Amino acid sequence: MPVEKWSDNVLVAHLADDPQFTDDLLSLEESPDGNTAHVVLDFAAVHFVNSSNLARLLKLRKKSGASGKKLVLCSVSTQVWGTFLVTGLDKVFEFSDNVPTALATVQLS
Repeated sequence: MPVEKWSDNVLVAHLADDPQFTDDLLSLEESPDGNTAHVVLDFAAVHFVNSSNLARLLKLRKKSGASGKKLVLCSVSTQVWGTFLVTGLDKVFEFSDNVPTALATVQLS
């Protein structure tokens, strides 16, 4: 997973499809920058999420929120969006259409 340090307090993670997706989220959870930076997750290459992935995303959101940082998901495909809708997580996470819009959202906070 390419993680870009977009600025001192913003990380952009370009996620891959499973099985790499799970590893990407794990590395973000364990990253020291993940605690001190806003995180933008680019879902452009993700076509499927499972319950384990959702649990990791929730854990990452909790960790971000506890440190006062934002977690923004962007470029979510229709199939993955359907999973967020069915589980009700569309109301829990913050979404954006694409990476530039997500970066603007984070910068405005």
